[in-house]
Amino acid sequence: MKVSISNSAFTDLENMIGYYTEEGTPHIGLKFAKEIIEHIQVLADHPDMGRIVPEFQLAHIREIIVAPFRVVYLREKSAIKVIRVWRSERPLVLPAKT
Repeated sequence: MKVSISNSAFTDLENMIGYYTEEGTPHIGLKFAKEIIEHIQVLADHPDMGRIVPEFQLAHIREIIVAPFRVVYLREKSAIKVIRVWRSERPLVLPAKT
């Protein structure tokens, strides 16, 4: 199954790396980014491994947890689109259109 990353999710990853770099711990940001990418790659073979996002209760909006991040994706018929990479403690906000 094809997996893609939306502009908003890509920006989330860039912001995460930037945050840890500004905090003086760039290796932590890169470590999180690597772990998140590895988990996203698994979705190609296991698209339903994520849970339904509790805030929305829609079967096609799912998430995997890569602590402390939520990786939110759209489960489409023949593709996966990652739409957000979000800190767990922050309220989830989806982009209007990706």
